[in-house]
Amino acid sequence: MPDMYRSPALEPYVDYGEIRGRENKEVKNKLSSRQTPKYTIPFVGMDIDHVKMMMPNKIKAGLAWRETHGLYGWDLDIESGYDKAQMDSINPYTMNADNAKGILEDGKKLYTSMCAHCHGEKGDGNGPMIKSGAYGSAGVVPDYKTLSALSNGQIFHSIYYGKGYMGAHGSILDKKEIWTLVHYVRQFQSEDYGKFESENKEESDESEPVEDEKMK
Repeated sequence: MPDMYRSPALEPYVDYGEIRGRENKEVKNKLSSRQTPKYTIPFVGMDIDHVKMMMPNKIKAGLAWRETHGLYGWDLDIESGYDKAQMDSINPYTMNADNAKGILEDGKKLYTSMCAHCHGEKGDGNGPMIKSGAYGSAGVVPDYKTLSALSNGQIFHSIYYGKGYMGAHGSILDKKEIWTLVHYVRQFQSEDYGKFESENKEESDESEPVEDEKMK
């Protein structure tokens, strides 16, 4: 009575091409899970800014990315949208004095696990994979400090769809995580990026004399 210990319901990521000694080559090695309908997004809450950030990309990679980066089945345009992404200068994941520390901490975790092996801990393009010679000579991965002219949209586009030797990360990172990485990359390019202490200090310095005057 195999049904007593084996669920008859379909389960994700199970090979149903061979069950109880019977082999069905037509479905063998095919995942039983199904992809969500095209252009749909998971429920991400009621925050309108967060929902907009998680919507499908309007600027897409080109059809060539199917062969160069294995993006078969992805929603692509005829030509690459990398140059169009230059106009996208605003990071929708807004950073302020209250969340800057948390964003950069999250960015460091993501960067360490997803990027540092090639881009290096300091973003100088000398990660252990590059030093090993696996991708040829040094300089294959650029130093982030030389890329300060790139817009936020171009950095996002490169991470999401891949560029050059770098593969696409859009299938393993959601859009919020990639925009978090954009913030983290920026702090390699500017020592003051994400620091709001000076503004707070100036505000407090301006207010203190007023308070002292009232006390007098």
